[in-house]
Amino acid sequence: MGLPQSIRNAAEPWTAKELNQLKELAADNLPPSVISMRLGRPESAILSKALQVGIRLMPLNRPPYGA
Repeated sequence: MGLPQSIRNAAEPWTAKELNQLKELAADNLPPSVISMRLGRPESAILSKALQVGIRLMPLNRPPYGA
């Protein structure tokens, strides 16, 4: 049995393709949890990498969760 889809790439270095996907998914205003599932990385890794490379992850066209 393999790793859960959401963490299959957790320990792997980020590729240029993944960074481009992160930028595209963020531009589509997807929440970090969805981006995490699509890229196969923990949500904390998504948030960390986005901060490192200057990608804003807040969905601009939706209210914050719990609001």
